[in-house]
Amino acid sequence: MSVSIPSLPHAHARPSLLPMSILRRLPLPLHPLTLRHHLPRRRFATLAAVRQDTSVWTPTPISSVEPAAESLFHVSIDVSDSPDLASSHTLPGQYLQLRLPDVEKPSFLAIASPPSLAAAGGVFEFLVKSVAGSTAELLCGLKKGDVVELSQVIGNGFNVDKIDPPEDYPTVLIFATGSGISPIRSLIESGFGAYKRSDVRLYYGARNLRRMAYQDRFKDWESSGVKVVPVLSQPDNSWTGESGYVQAAFARAKQIRSPKGTGAVLCGQRQMTEEVTSILVADGVSSEKILKNF
Repeated sequence: MSVSIPSLPHAHARPSLLPMSILRRLPLPLHPLTLRHHLPRRRFATLAAVRQDTSVWTPTPISSVEPAAESLFHVSIDVSDSPDLASSHTLPGQYLQLRLPDVEKPSFLAIASPPSLAAAGGVFEFLVKSVAGSTAELLCGLKKGDVVELSQVIGNGFNVDKIDPPEDYPTVLIFATGSGISPIRSLIESGFGAYKRSDVRLYYGARNLRRMAYQDRFKDWESSGVKVVPVLSQPDNSWTGESGYVQAAFARAKQIRSPKGTGAVLCGQRQMTEEVTSILVADGVSSEKILKNF
């Protein structure tokens, strides 16, 4: 996914492209309320019906839109009436395209929920960063029942077969920044034998705790065998954890006991992924064992 990053301070060094982790920014002046005013629910349904003649797009209703953190929103979409679409999500790290009525370009979204949720519950969940003037802002302003259109699920996802079986890869290092935590959540909650491994760490970077999503899930992730290491680039004075950038926090800790028995998973800012990859490869970790979802 190639997306534009707003010129705002970020949790990490410099703005860069975040593959599949947030919506593509579009130069749209519309406000979500304006969209809803001009495109009532009936209009959404009508447009979806017109476009349903293609095999690519499936009209699906919004289940909920809720705050996840500062500028971040949980977006749930009901795919229970679209079993083929639901079953096309097979691996964590996959993504899809989402289209809104009267918005020309589709947006790319990584699926935050595990494939099992779509299969059993008929739901896709996303973590969306709302950026002023973008499709993300429009999407985050929608309500339950509003209809969007989804493509089939695409992408190779995280090929965890490359770091199996757990006894051969006891160390798995996971890195995420900002909304890049979205497909990482899918990975963790899909299960990859973390509890069978001796050292599974998640380095998760954000500007501050207000901008860090999924904190309510950390306890469950820890219970599954994943040690969560929050890293804040602009913490307040009460913060006693890791500070700075994810790559620097990892460089300070390292503790790679066996490079040949180490795998890694990365999603987030390009600078972070490039620098972490360089550190891992320099320490002897095979580049084939460093998984990315793009």
